[in-house]
Amino acid sequence: MEPQDNIEEDDTASSSSPPPRSLPRQRVSLQKSSVCSRSYFMVVMVFFHVYIINVIALLLYVHYNNVSNAITANRDFTSRDSSHKVTGPSDPQTLADSGFPRNMYLPRIEGIRVGHVQKVSLVPGKVHEMKTLSLKPLLFEIPEFLSEEECGVVVRLAQLKGLMESQVMVPEGQEELNQQLNLSPEEIFNFLDLNQDGQLQPHEILTHSRVRDGIWLTSENLKEIYDGLKVDQDGNGLLSLEEFRRLKSDAFQRFLLQRGVERSQLVRNSRHTWLYQGQGAHQVLQDLRKRVTNLTRLPSSLVELSEPLQVVRYEQGGHYHAHHDSGPVYPETTCTHTRLAANTTSPFQTSCRYITVLFYLNNVEEGGETTFPVADNRTYEEASLIQNDVDLLDTRKHCDKGNLRVKPIKGTAVFWYNYLSDGRGWVGEQDEYSLHGGCVVTQGTKWVANNWINVDPDYQRQARYQQFVSQQQETQEQEELISELNSDQHVERHQDL
Repeated sequence: MEPQDNIEEDDTASSSSPPPRSLPRQRVSLQKSSVCSRSYFMVVMVFFHVYIINVIALLLYVHYNNVSNAITANRDFTSRDSSHKVTGPSDPQTLADSGFPRNMYLPRIEGIRVGHVQKVSLVPGKVHEMKTLSLKPLLFEIPEFLSEEECGVVVRLAQLKGLMESQVMVPEGQEELNQQLNLSPEEIFNFLDLNQDGQLQPHEILTHSRVRDGIWLTSENLKEIYDGLKVDQDGNGLLSLEEFRRLKSDAFQRFLLQRGVERSQLVRNSRHTWLYQGQGAHQVLQDLRKRVTNLTRLPSSLVELSEPLQVVRYEQGGHYHAHHDSGPVYPETTCTHTRLAANTTSPFQTSCRYITVLFYLNNVEEGGETTFPVADNRTYEEASLIQNDVDLLDTRKHCDKGNLRVKPIKGTAVFWYNYLSDGRGWVGEQDEYSLHGGCVVTQGTKWVANNWINVDPDYQRQARYQQFVSQQQETQEQEELISELNSDQHVERHQDL
């Protein structure tokens, strides 16, 4: 019985023990559970973060791997050491249906700000300084681009080749062109009437005639023509639609040719020639083309397939009124250099000159600056170029009214973009601010040279053109190889005989 009593006492003792003794055991139990939960949570989070990091790393790897492949493909095209050949089907219809992938791009130099100078490496062992002259258009100047000796070589080669008159007058036949375009007098009138006021003002007529006829007309000339053709019957200096209907499309040109046109009345008063720069040309000309490639950072294939070097001489009184080197490209327009590859019969053609590189080959005693009348202007309006007695396009009278003039210094080069970028690494719209001209040479002689880089704003046409030229070159090389083999066989047979 004592043991039972002891048990009962123990039970009683335990049941009657104060509560504080049981609380610590409960707290210890809760702390162990909390530690386990926190440990489990930390382990899960660590694995979760590791998983997320792996996923992100995988995505970044895939992304940069694709970008690297794209850059490699672009470098393959823009490499200056290897010639580019556009691959694809050879059948023109297949080309038109399938098209070419956009794997080409055109590097574009940043101007930063007007007056900014950046150093460029164009030839081994020498660093040139390139200064930004304007941002609209994007225009740069590079002193000592050519040495004095190189300038002399280019001038002498042009003299040996022989220079011809720089004639921009369009031959007669405007009526046939208008018939081909099927344009009525009313439609032509509406095109010329820029402000759509129902009257053709002098500046609207002048702008059109200069582009079409290549003859530089002034307001005084226009009045003489009106009087000679008896077209402005009310004498107000304006042409109504009824008065315009009485004129033939080439009436102005016929009148001026019959009266006689002096060289000073032409849009351009100069003499020029073209010098080939490809394989077999003078080493100075080949070096110059390589330097242009390095300067513009364009693919060598584009530079090589562009126009030859044009050398121009302006004698005293020589000039070139303000103009654009390239025209806007519309769906109905084709580029001159890709016309054959475009396989079109469009009557509208323009010179698609993406970049102009101008070299000064001598120091001009007086005059002869290159003017950019609207460089860095806030706005561009064609109608505002001719206001009252000031004609910003006239480089004989109002060259000093332009926003920017570049003095010709021997060996200096200037280059600018005639087109904007499309935002995707290709040619965009025409940069209207690239309007420029050659001021009249008042004393001495002026020698310049031009390198134009031709690029078609239509990517597919440019790609087809490059493939077309590549195939022609391959065919020519094969024919030359066959000719050599046949010649060797003929020699062997002759030796046997």
